[in-house]
Order: sequence, then structure tokens, then C-alpha cells
Amino acid sequence: MTKAEIIETIYNKIGFSKKESADIVELVFDTIKETLEKGEKIKISGFGNFVVRTKKPRIGRNPQTGEEIEISARKVLTFRPSQVLKSALNKGRGEGV
Repeated sequence: MTKAEIIETIYNKIGFSKKESADIVELVFDTIKETLEKGEKIKISGFGNFVVRTKKPRIGRNPQTGEEIEISARKVLTFRPSQVLKSALNKGRGEGV
């Protein structure tokens, strides 16, 4: 699903104008982005958690040459779905599948 499709869904389901729907979606995404840029966690009840983690530098290998290279320190974004979301995704699936 694209941002345009999210805007279209809000437009169709709630009845806001397309501009209002686009403004709402942009505001939500901007708020999420700004919060994560500050290194803060986002917890959306019934959906999941977004957390920024810092990875330390480490030694890796170039798979083509086998040469050792340093992989620089960086921040990564992780998402952990809530139990509610996990259950919804697996609804109707048999145990052990």
C-alpha cells in the first residue's frame, strides 16, 4: 500500500477532502519521523513498537573478494508487532503452520 492509497482510503471511509486526508497522513508520518529522529520509541497500541537501535562498528567481509572491511556504526529502525497484530495476521491458520 502506498501513501496515496492510504490517503484515498481515509478520503473514502471518513469523508474528509483529499487535501485534508493528505494533510492528516503527512502530519502523522512527520510526527513519527521526528520522534524516531530524536531516538524516542513509538508504541502504537494494538499495532506494535518502532524502536531506533544503535549498532556498533564491526568487521565484515566483501563476499566477492573475501577482504575484511569495517562496517561503520549506524542507527537502525526495528519494528515489533503487537500480539493483536500477530494474531490478526495469523487468523485462520492452523497450529504448527
